Amino acid sequence: MTSKAVVGGMVYRDGELERKDVLVYDGRIAEVCDEVDVDDVDEVVDADGRAVLPGAIDVHVHFRAPGYTHKEDWRTGSRSAAAGGVTTVVDQPNTDPETVTGEAFDLKAEAAAEKSIVDYGVNAGVSESWQPEELFQRPVAAYGEVFMADSTGEMGVDADVFEDAVSEIQSRGYLVTVHAEDSSLFRDVELRSTDDWSRMRPPEAEVAAVEKAMEAAREPLHFAHVSHPDAVDVIAPTDHTCEVTPHHLLLSRDDLPELGTYGKMNPPLRSEEAREELWRRYVDGDVDCVATDHAPHTREEKDAPVAEAPSGVPGVETMLPLLLAKHLEGEVSLERVVRSTSRNPAAVFGFEDKGRLRAGYHADLVFVDLEAEPEDVDASGLHSRCTWTPFEGYPAVYPEMVLRRGDVVFHDGDFPFDGGGENVV
Repeated sequence: MTSKAVVGGMVYRDGELERKDVLVYDGRIAEVCDEVDVDDVDEVVDADGRAVLPGAIDVHVHFRAPGYTHKEDWRTGSRSAAAGGVTTVVDQPNTDPETVTGEAFDLKAEAAAEKSIVDYGVNAGVSESWQPEELFQRPVAAYGEVFMADSTGEMGVDADVFEDAVSEIQSRGYLVTVHAEDSSLFRDVELRSTDDWSRMRPPEAEVAAVEKAMEAAREPLHFAHVSHPDAVDVIAPTDHTCEVTPHHLLLSRDDLPELGTYGKMNPPLRSEEAREELWRRYVDGDVDCVATDHAPHTREEKDAPVAEAPSGVPGVETMLPLLLAKHLEGEVSLERVVRSTSRNPAAVFGFEDKGRLRAGYHADLVFVDLEAEPEDVDASGLHSRCTWTPFEGYPAVYPEMVLRRGDVVFHDGDFPFDGGGENVV
């Protein structure tokens, strides 16, 4: 049995930062206490007064492998995650091949096991040709995102397939995550700018799809990347859950003249007024999780005309740092940031060993200096293969050290491990 003591930190527990030590045995927290006897452990890690937070869980990433590794793969994606304080990710099914068969699931899971330095879940997808019986035999994190309208990968399914799939999946006890847009409500718009993309896919299409999905489900659904406060208002009073992205919280159509196609995503950016209301819903607790929809594309791909440029932006490395900077600006509590990026995602997806700094939980720890001045986001210092970010110049508070199950996977720009992540299912 290996033992480790994390000493000298301000440990986040139950909404407060407390001067505590953390005792770790074989990758799990054994005790959070006033003081660990360092003579009794194999290794000591000095937190040096830093805040010690639970590792963030990003339940919505596209690490692009297999099929699109020129954009990202499990090594670059997981390094980007770790450098941003994310110790667990959940990957989506719109790869090549799509994760809709047992063989395709195995191929992706093998790549993750070989290259990921953070823990991971692999979602299975739904399409006209999905093979549910094969997938039900695999360690699937959840099913989805099930696309109610086409996005990258063109995995949109019609209403009958959606309803039948949701019924079958939920009867087996699995969570279904939904990309909610009703394509029948898309507008006929000439695409001359990225703002036209936002006008083409209006908020009404999202709200209608949320309502239709709820009607089709017998058990709670999880709605991915909700972009508009009206959709949150439909979901919040129910047992269904939702996530919002940093780009929908912090960016709006007002940013599109500068971002151009680098601000194209699905669902699209909304008005500044809607963004402000979405932020209020988040701060007030009506949103369960923040997840990035980390969807990297190369600069060459994004530089295409708006009708041809792919949708999606990277974000796994900047999610927690951006929110921590907002906390230091007094715009959101630390409790809300931690709950929405660790505890709630773990609860929604059933990751029983993740998301909290308590005895028995995985020792996924993030050390941050909450007294230092935030630094500006600089794409040249990020680790995603796509080499750009829509948050260039935004204030951020980056981790200094990150532990995944007790092992240091990131420390001041270095990655001591090459692999080692495990499937959380």
